[in-house]
Amino acid sequence: MKTTKTGFTLARYIGFYSSLVIILFSLLTIQFKGFNFAVDFTGGVITEIQTDQPVSETQLQTALSEVIDTPFSLINVGSDLQWSIRQGIDSEKMPETSLLMGNLDADFSVEVLSASVIGPQVGDELFEAGALAIIASLIAMLLYLSLRFEWRLASGSVAALFHDIIIVLGIFSLLQIEFDLTVLAALLAVIGYSLNDSIVISDRIREMLRTKMKGSLNEIINSAILSTLTRTLITSGTTLGTVSAIWLLAGQPLEGFSIALFTGILVGTFSSVCISATVPELLSLKREHYQRPEEVKEVENYR
Repeated sequence: MKTTKTGFTLARYIGFYSSLVIILFSLLTIQFKGFNFAVDFTGGVITEIQTDQPVSETQLQTALSEVIDTPFSLINVGSDLQWSIRQGIDSEKMPETSLLMGNLDADFSVEVLSASVIGPQVGDELFEAGALAIIASLIAMLLYLSLRFEWRLASGSVAALFHDIIIVLGIFSLLQIEFDLTVLAALLAVIGYSLNDSIVISDRIREMLRTKMKGSLNEIINSAILSTLTRTLITSGTTLGTVSAIWLLAGQPLEGFSIALFTGILVGTFSSVCISATVPELLSLKREHYQRPEEVKEVENYR
């Protein structure tokens, strides 16, 4: 058992320092590549259309290119009949409805269901509101952790929280996946999910520190992780199954949401083991921090 725990400790530290490298890479990627913000944030024109028969994205893209002379993206919104056309803010006017209502020189016709313009000011307000929502949730989590745990254990959960958010953002920046409001909602969900796993392990560590359990801090942390590992893997596995179904079946509108949530759950499970449990150890967490002086003396005599 001692060999297993020693090997587990080594794996935990390798994961911790690997995470530092990944975080640095993610920050550099965000700094130099930025994000591919959707029309929700940059402003632009969104037009909902419907065809009279099922068509492929390639067919519709080719047909619409003949009547729309500005760059646009085409998103399927649930069926082969309904689509969303998104154009950047450089498009100062909406697509000509009369042209879209016509034959388009194709075997199908298109009907405009709705058209709306999101100005750059609205996009900026949406971005600011989303950023404030994330900051407010982080502050609330920090207050909760400061009240629930001693600062060393709380620091581990906070570090894991920032680790997960930075890596998810880094992936979106690296791959230039479209960043829209659904992705922002997924980030808020990742914050809650990540913190939940970290709190379970931290709570178990605190409980073991308060007992007369033999062993070093390293052994106690390993025991706490191993005792909660089955619960963590089952919870993460079932959630990943649900998110995978959304990713595969919900289509392009929820693709960014699914990618963010799927990645967040994976890195959240990893960070709860390698980050939230390792940081307190590096900050010299001791039994004394969760025991009264007489209890510490009793434990030392017990050894």
